[in-house]
Amino acid sequence: MGRLLDSLNFYKAYFVMSQPTCRLVTLGCKVNQYETELVKEALVRGGYREAEEEENADLCVVNTCTVTATGDSKGRQLIRQLARKNPGSRTIVMGCYATREPETLAQLPNVLEVVEDKRELPDVLARVGVNDFPTGISTFEGRRRAYVKVQDGCILNCTYCIIPQVRPGLRSRPPQDIDEEVHRLIENGHKEIVLCGIHLGHYGVDATRGRSGKAPFRLAHLIENLDRIPGDWRMRLSSIEAAEVSPDFVDVVTSTEKLSPHFHPSLQSGSRNVLLRMKRRYSLDMFLGKMELLRSRLDNPAFSTDVIVGFPGETEAEFQETLDVCEQAGFMKIHVFPFSARAGTPAADLPDQISPEVKKERGQRLAELGDRLARRYYESLVGRDLQVLVERESRDRPDWVSGTACRYAPVDIPGDATAIGQIVKVQATSAADHGVIAEVL
Repeated sequence: MGRLLDSLNFYKAYFVMSQPTCRLVTLGCKVNQYETELVKEALVRGGYREAEEEENADLCVVNTCTVTATGDSKGRQLIRQLARKNPGSRTIVMGCYATREPETLAQLPNVLEVVEDKRELPDVLARVGVNDFPTGISTFEGRRRAYVKVQDGCILNCTYCIIPQVRPGLRSRPPQDIDEEVHRLIENGHKEIVLCGIHLGHYGVDATRGRSGKAPFRLAHLIENLDRIPGDWRMRLSSIEAAEVSPDFVDVVTSTEKLSPHFHPSLQSGSRNVLLRMKRRYSLDMFLGKMELLRSRLDNPAFSTDVIVGFPGETEAEFQETLDVCEQAGFMKIHVFPFSARAGTPAADLPDQISPEVKKERGQRLAELGDRLARRYYESLVGRDLQVLVERESRDRPDWVSGTACRYAPVDIPGDATAIGQIVKVQATSAADHGVIAEVL
């Protein structure tokens, strides 16, 4: 019997070691992270396995981002690093930077293919022996929450943004494919599903544009559909534009059971004049009014946002307007981005470009305000019942675990590793700079 087991273990190890190996690296947004996971699932179906940390990979996949010049630089660095650490490997480059500058990336070491259009991915992977490209993912390895891309593309013309050029048009996934994918992810243990897209609020718009008589099926309808899926899980929206917070949308989000009361409308600037130069499609009154509408219908919802500092021509007075609006809005988290000029966008050619030193200083001031607003929101949660997705053991205290509340606040509670991956009902007992301290109910 011992010899038989030794033989079986030998052949199992031989089979594993004889499999082609892959290594996948992602830069950028939740949509990119989802698309990498989809490629990984295709590779695993095709017989590949992920390379161990010190193991040489036969195939590398780099999913790039081009929102900023820093993203471009990181993409090039990653490709060169992978070539050095994986001699003899072949690299497939995909993502927004690949669409924008395929010739530049094709010249980098070990690059086999540059995928300019993601619709080419099945054909590209077929050339490395992968012939079964999935319509969705079954798991999101290494994450307690799973991202689900429901929509791609943007048709807006914000003057600073390169994304409509590299992800043009609108493409929404069929509701049935999304429903089946969410079912699989829940069955495989994911307790939170984050719906994401390049312009999430435009989900379904492409299906009815110019088609008279076809009933619309938009984001609110998708949320209603998914909310019917049973089980101990929750749903979150990655972002929503203020212009898409309609009364019908509010009616749906206030009547669903699974949707977390956390919304991410991108402000970008609190100055009316800067918003006009950005060609954003809302006024500040409208933006703040939509937030108040949600607050009036929901119990203390959380709001996070994105803000660009140092947009061309931004004066100190205009930046102060942004600080004032952020405080008035009461955001619980502010993602601060220094303006990055993208060649080919109108903002790159605007006069009065702001110096890096001023961008850095304004970014620090906005981040400090964001920290104060976060602490204020954490304090508003004290005494409230929350649902927390436990994600890891505490880094600071033994016999404690950390997670994220339905309202997006970080939460620490007493517990051990057995709670990781579960949704736990807690009561917030105190607030700290980093989040909320709570006790399990």
